[in-house]
Amino acid sequence: MSIDRRSVLRAAMQTAAAGALTAGCAGSGPNSSSPRSAAPSGASVSRSPAVSGGGPAPLPAGLPGQITHGPRDRGMVALTFHGQGEPKLAETLLGEAERAGARVTVLAVGSWLDSYPQMARRVLDGGHELGNHTQNHRGISAMPADQASAEITQCADRLRKLTGDIGRWFRPSQTQYATPLVQRLAGAAGYRHVLSYDVDSLDYTDPGADAVRRTVLDQARHGSVVSLHFGHAGTVEALPALLDGLKQRGLRAVTTSELLT
Repeated sequence: MSIDRRSVLRAAMQTAAAGALTAGCAGSGPNSSSPRSAAPSGASVSRSPAVSGGGPAPLPAGLPGQITHGPRDRGMVALTFHGQGEPKLAETLLGEAERAGARVTVLAVGSWLDSYPQMARRVLDGGHELGNHTQNHRGISAMPADQASAEITQCADRLRKLTGDIGRWFRPSQTQYATPLVQRLAGAAGYRHVLSYDVDSLDYTDPGADAVRRTVLDQARHGSVVSLHFGHAGTVEALPALLDGLKQRGLRAVTTSELLT
C-alpha cells in the first residue's frame, strides 16, 4: 500500500474509532480471554462443498465436528473475523478485502447484530460468509448447559431473522476449542461443525498493524484458518499488506466453505 493510501486509510479508521460506542474485541483479550486447550483429535478436514448466498449446502458425512484447518495441499487460507465493534471499522475492513478480491468469514455476536442489524446484509452482499459467535460473547465453556444453549440459539435466531438462515459456522466465545458439551449444543442448534482455527493473529491485544501482519504471515500455510477481529484499527490497517503477503506466498484468502471444498 502506498504512503498516500496508508494515510487515507488511517484517517478513515481514526474517524470511525472516534465515533465508536465500543471497540471491544469479539473473540479474545483481557475481558474476553481466549484460553487454549489441546487440539481435538481429527480437528482438520479434507473436503466440504462450498455454500452459496442462500442456505448452507449439505456437507458430506465423516467430517470432524470441530474444524481447525482445511486441506494442506492447495493455496488457500480462510480469514475469519470475530464480529463485534464499531461498524465503520468493519465496513472499512470489508471494503479493503473486496478491493483485493478476498472473501472472509464473519462470526457475528448476536448482540452486535441487535445494535447494527445492517451489518448482516453488508457481510453477505460483499460475498462473504456469516456465522454465529454466540449472543453475548461470554465464557461459554464455563456455562451450564441451559445458558450455553441459549447463547447459541439466540444468536442463531438473530441470524435467521436478518438473513433467513442461521449460517453454516458456529465459533464458541472466549475459547479456541469447544468443549464436548458445547459441540453437542451447537449440533442441536443446527451447527454440524464448530469452527476453530490454527493461526491466532493476536490482533485483539492491539500490537500494531505490522505485528498483526507478521504474526499471520509467520504462521499461515496452506489450508490455515486465521482468527482475526473486527473493532481494531490495527487489523484494518494491516489487512492490505497482509493480503499482499499471502499472495506473494501463493495463498489466496477465501471463505471457509471455499477453503473446505
